[in-house]
Amino acid sequence: MKNLNSHDRLQLLVVRGRWLALAAIVAICSVSVAAVLTPSSGILSAPVLARASFADLTDLKFKVKGQSQEIINVNNAQETVMQQIVIGPGGNTGWHSHPGPVVVLIKSGQMSFYDSEDPTCTVRTYSAGEAFIDSGQGHVHIARNEGSVNLELWATYFDVPAGGAFRINADSTGNCGF
Repeated sequence: MKNLNSHDRLQLLVVRGRWLALAAIVAICSVSVAAVLTPSSGILSAPVLARASFADLTDLKFKVKGQSQEIINVNNAQETVMQQIVIGPGGNTGWHSHPGPVVVLIKSGQMSFYDSEDPTCTVRTYSAGEAFIDSGQGHVHIARNEGSVNLELWATYFDVPAGGAFRINADSTGNCGF
């Protein structure tokens, strides 16, 4: 700054000031967003057991025939991740979604599943030996262990961005009283 005239110094300070203001705004927004997200609680362990990419271009199609038929399509699936999750009594996953579909197997215990799109907050219960598919692709939900024993589930996440997150934290939707 020694060789700059007073006008150039003033311009440099204005540019630096704008960058500092932008950095402050980003920091404030980051803190505000983090405060609204619902963290998990009571997770006893959640190791990722394997992560891999398909060797060949792979399209996936899940057709779930439940109360209404749902078809989930994934074109050119990216990585697949396998995880074992143990949730203690009273614990939960927090509201979240996934980038792609997830196949969930309940190994032990009982899982209470709540959908953000259900205005009545009706629970769907899955017990040991049962499996289900979460559509992912932005579907926000929460899993809770409302029982008295540990809940152990195994999840296989499809279409995860290469090296990216397989879980996306979300805000509480307000449709449930918890």
